Amino acid sequence: MKMRNISLVIALLLGGCSMTPDYQAPETVGLDHVYLHADNTQQIETDLWWKNFSDPQLDRLVEEVQQQNISIQIAAERITAAQSYESMVSSLKIPTVNLGAGAVDYRLSENDSLSGPAIGAQMIDKDHQALMVGANVSWEIDLFGRLDALSDAANIRVQQAEILSQGVNTLITADVVHNYLQYRGAQARLAIAQRNIHEQQQTLEMVQTLVNSGFGSELDLASARAALATVSASQTLFETAEKVHLYRLATLLGQHPSDIINRFDAAPLPTVTGQIPTGMPSDILKRRTDIALAEREMAAINAELGASIANQYPQFYLTASPAVIADSADDLFSSNSVGWAAGLGAKWTVFDGGRSSAMVDMQQTRFKQASLRYEQAVNAAFNEVETTLMSYGNSLRFYQQLETAAQQTQTAVAKANSLYKAGLIDYIQVLDAQRQDNTMQDALVTAQLNIASNVILVNKALGGDWKVKPSTDDNTQKDTATGKQSILTD
Repeated sequence: MKMRNISLVIALLLGGCSMTPDYQAPETVGLDHVYLHADNTQQIETDLWWKNFSDPQLDRLVEEVQQQNISIQIAAERITAAQSYESMVSSLKIPTVNLGAGAVDYRLSENDSLSGPAIGAQMIDKDHQALMVGANVSWEIDLFGRLDALSDAANIRVQQAEILSQGVNTLITADVVHNYLQYRGAQARLAIAQRNIHEQQQTLEMVQTLVNSGFGSELDLASARAALATVSASQTLFETAEKVHLYRLATLLGQHPSDIINRFDAAPLPTVTGQIPTGMPSDILKRRTDIALAEREMAAINAELGASIANQYPQFYLTASPAVIADSADDLFSSNSVGWAAGLGAKWTVFDGGRSSAMVDMQQTRFKQASLRYEQAVNAAFNEVETTLMSYGNSLRFYQQLETAAQQTQTAVAKANSLYKAGLIDYIQVLDAQRQDNTMQDALVTAQLNIASNVILVNKALGGDWKVKPSTDDNTQKDTATGKQSILTD
C-alpha cells in the first residue's frame, strides 16, 4: 500500500502542467494590404535579386563577401553562443549525476559516547578505515513548467540569433552590391568626363586661335577656359569616388585595398533587367529582420513570463545516492558493500516581500512593450516600403524622360556635324553640341545609379534570405564582360 502511494505521487509529479500563457503570433491588421498600384500586383522573389543585374563579377563578389565578411562571421558565432546557452538551460530538465570516490581514516575519542566508557563497554572500534565509490543523483521535477519555459525562451533566443544573422547578411549583401555599382558608375562617369575634357581642350584651342587672329573675344576665351576647368575638376571627383568604393569593397571582403585594386575586369555599369512590381502583397514584410525579431521577442518574453509565474509555486526534487563502502579494496565491489539513500523534497517560497509578484508584473510589462515595438516595426516597414517603391517608380520615369532628352542631344550632334561638313557652321558649335551630349550622358549614368540604388533599397526593405551557397561550377570562375541591358526590359 505504501509503495502504491509513492508511485501515485511520482506519477502526479511527472505529469506536470505549464504556467506559460498561451501565445500566438500577432495578426497585424493590414498585412493583407496590397502596395500601391493594384493593376501591377504579383508575387516577387527577393532571393538572389542582384542576379537581375546580369553581371558575373558581381555575382561572384557577393558569394565571396558572404563567406569572408567579418560581420557575417561574428553573427554566425552569435548563433553558436545562443545554441550553447539553449543546451545549458535544457540540461536543467534532466537529472544531474555526480560521481565520487574517497577514503576515510578516523579514530574515535576515548570519551565519545559511541566508544562506551560511560557503560564500561566499547560499542564500536575506535579506529576505522573505509573506501567509498558512489554517485549523487539530483533531479528537479518540473511540475509547473518553469524549466520548460526557460528552455523555450532559450530556443527562441537561438531563433533570434539566426534572424539577426540573416539581417546582417542582408545588409552586407546590399552594401557590396551598392558599392560595386557605384564603382562601375564612377568609372562610366570618369570615361565621359575624360571624353568631355578632350573635346573642351579642342574648343579652347580653337577659341584661342580665333582670339589670336582677331575673330574671337576674351569673353569666349574665358568661357572656354572655365568649361575646361569645370570638367577637369569633375574628373578628380570621379577618380576619388572610384577608389573610395573599391576600398569599401576591400573592407567588406576583409582584404587590404592592394589586394583588390586590379580585381575587376573592364565592364560597363550593369543595369537591371526587368521591373520590380509596385503592387505587392504586404505579408512579404514578415520576412523583414526587424519584424521577425520583434515577433520572436514577444514569444521569448511570454516564455520568460511563464517561468516567473511557475517560480511562485513549489519546486520538487528527487535525490538518490547509491554507493559501495568497505574497509578494504578487496571487499569494495562485493554485494554486501552496497548502500544507498533516496529522498523526495519540496521547496516553496511563501514569503519574499513581493519579489516573485514583482517579477511577474515586470515580465507582463515587458511583453506589452514588445507588443508595441512589434506594431511600431510593422508601421515603419509599411512606410519604408511605400516610400522606396514610390522612389523606384519615379526614378524609372525620370530615366525615361532623360532618355528622350538624350536622343535630342544626339540628334543635335548629328545635325551639327552635317552642317559643319556643309560649311554652314563653325566647329565650335559642333563641340558645344558634343559637350551638351556628354553632359546628358553623364546625367543618364547618374539616373541609372539612382535606379540601381532604389532597387537595392526596395529589396533591402522587403527583407528575405539572400545567402548563396558557394559555386562548384568552374565556368562561374571565368570573367565575362557584360553588355549594357535595357533598364525597362520586361
